[in-house]
Amino acid sequence: MEVRAKKALGQHFLTDLTVARRIVEALSGGTTQVLEIGPGMGVLTQYLLKREDIDLKLVELDGESVDYLLTHFPGMQGRLYQADYLRLDIHKLFPGPYCVIGNFPYNISSQIFFKILEDKDRIPEVVCMIQKEVAERIAEGPGSKTYGILSVLLQAWYDIEYLFSVGSGAFAPPPKVQSAVIRLQRNGRTELGCDEKLFKTVVKTAFNQRRKTLRNALKPLLPEGFDASDPVFDLRAERLSVEDFIALTRRLDG
Repeated sequence: MEVRAKKALGQHFLTDLTVARRIVEALSGGTTQVLEIGPGMGVLTQYLLKREDIDLKLVELDGESVDYLLTHFPGMQGRLYQADYLRLDIHKLFPGPYCVIGNFPYNISSQIFFKILEDKDRIPEVVCMIQKEVAERIAEGPGSKTYGILSVLLQAWYDIEYLFSVGSGAFAPPPKVQSAVIRLQRNGRTELGCDEKLFKTVVKTAFNQRRKTLRNALKPLLPEGFDASDPVFDLRAERLSVEDFIALTRRLDG
């Protein structure tokens, strides 16, 4: 029995076992509870199940993949949940901290990261394979044209490592893009020191018009009578670090 890759689900099944092993080995296992997102045909699962230091649960949307996993991996009952991760009440699976691992579907990888951010205080580590372009964007620092919204929001809470690149030949069917594996490890920050909701709004608004200076891009957020003569407002969003955005949010919050 084989699982047919479904374009609508962004499925490209990893077939290179060396790559699979390296991904699993990159997970330090800071907590015993681990969630694998989108196990597919279980290429990562087979190595995760061999690790005695973790307690694995899996979330898979595709019914065909669920049937395959239940058939080929004894003991999946009670571990494997057929569900859409983006709609899942994760607290029902994990009452406490848990790590995340997976070959994320490329068409929803950004949405997965936003959901991870919502539960950041319970997720100490994430190891995942995503589109190389997205991986570079997330890991990039200020000053780069690829530095963007996800870069800032994730780097505010996580230390991010670009681990290694993966060619399209490691998959079936081969994707039209290159892939990469990154690791996110929760940093020591417990609070931003500014209004978190406004911080997200400032970052998103600044980058949504990234070709404009902050003075123009942030105009809808500037309080009436706000003095935007500071040189920082002459910059574009890509020039600001996480700390700069925090300081800017504090100023806008008055």
